Amino acid sequence: MYAIVEIAGQQFKVEQNDQIFVHRLEGDPGTKIEFDQVLLLENDGKISVGAPLVAGSSITGQIVDHVRGDKVVIFKKKRRKGYEKESGHRQDFSKILIENISTGGATTAKKAREKEETPAEL
Repeated sequence: MYAIVEIAGQQFKVEQNDQIFVHRLEGDPGTKIEFDQVLLLENDGKISVGAPLVAGSSITGQIVDHVRGDKVVIFKKKRRKGYEKESGHRQDFSKILIENISTGGATTAKKAREKEETPAEL
C-alpha cells in the first residue's frame, strides 16, 4: 500500500515505515503529525485518485529529527570587471517517519491485525 501526499507544498510517494525528508515543519522531534492532503491511494491493487483529494484518507507520521541539507554554493562573476561574489545556502529539513496510512474506513494497521487474529475458516 502506498499513497501520494502533499506535504509543505511538495508531493511525496509514501509507504508505511518510510522515512522522508520534507521542508522544515513546526514541532519538536517526537511530535505526531497528520497529513490529510492525500492525492492518490493504492490499496491491494485498487487505485483511488482524488478529485482533488481522496475523501476520508489521511497519513499519520512522527517528526524524527530536524536536519540541514548540503551547502549550495552561489557564485556570481562579471568578467573583466574584477567582480566576484560567493555565498551559500543550507536548507532546513525535517525527517519524518510515516507510521500509518488510513483509508476512508479502517486503517491498514487495524486490517493487518484483524487478518492475523481471525482464524482461517474452511
